[in-house]
Amino acid sequence: MQKTLQTLRSQRRNRFRILACIDGTEDSLITVRFAARFSVQDNCDLIVLFVRPIDSGLQSGGLQVRLARENMLEAGFELPGVTHLKQALEALRQEGLDVGGWPRESRRSEAWGDPAGDNKLEFASPGGRTVVLKLKTAPDVASGILDQYELGPYNLIITGHPSRWTGELMAVFRSGIVQTVTTMAPCSVLVARNSFDKKGFFICTDGSPRSTQAVRRSAVLARVTGEPITLFSVAASPAGKSAAEDAVANAGALLKAMNIPVAETRVAVGRPAEEIVEAGSLYQVIVVTDEGRSRLARLARGSTATEVVRKARTSVLDVR
Repeated sequence: MQKTLQTLRSQRRNRFRILACIDGTEDSLITVRFAARFSVQDNCDLIVLFVRPIDSGLQSGGLQVRLARENMLEAGFELPGVTHLKQALEALRQEGLDVGGWPRESRRSEAWGDPAGDNKLEFASPGGRTVVLKLKTAPDVASGILDQYELGPYNLIITGHPSRWTGELMAVFRSGIVQTVTTMAPCSVLVARNSFDKKGFFICTDGSPRSTQAVRRSAVLARVTGEPITLFSVAASPAGKSAAEDAVANAGALLKAMNIPVAETRVAVGRPAEEIVEAGSLYQVIVVTDEGRSRLARLARGSTATEVVRKARTSVLDVR
């Protein structure tokens, strides 16, 4: 069993895998729309995830027996999660990703002693792409999303915008779903807002090796989706402006070597998070580099990436 799981994870690492999280609200389908636009190639897999609380609405003994025999998504139940995943399937179709004619397979697994367990419905295209609807059981939504990553792995998690965001000190004791996922996920996270009326990836760089890797990876995603690229760097003081100019120039040279065009380069002076939020508000996606700091380090030193995710008025891709 362990060897089989290792082989499966190894195969998945050679693909671009997206986990789009929904919560049943109309706004949460924005994550599905972004995922559809990102996963346009046959080497991409898309998993749409709804996390439900343990034993929610499943107290009927007759219902429990029936659920033990069949997959919840195939059984026709209009329970929370099932209906929302069907809505996500329709959103994918509207975005041009129609899986209705693809072969499909349903699976169910035990989880948390819940009568329904975890359920998924997997669609596989002739070209090798997969789209999965996953109804997952967990004590809370954030832990369900992070647990799902461990079953992945994934290259990108897409969540909705945060409804609340606490300071770093309070986050030690309690934080919202989006805050928890954004700060703890091992992979890149896109915090999706309704920014489809805007154009372009606003890619921020400070010239560090970590930031350079983020530029490269996000630029590939921008090219796949046909979005123009703006490179941006902020100097904390006038004395650092030359270094900021070098950072965008080096990033531009990197993308030129990759045959990825850059529409514009910009430099600003000021507080990095404030300048990024203000200048990036006109673009569809702001791209920032996660500093890789622990919660304690963020408490002591702060985090530009986290601050941008919290304050931005457009979608933000936090690259790891």
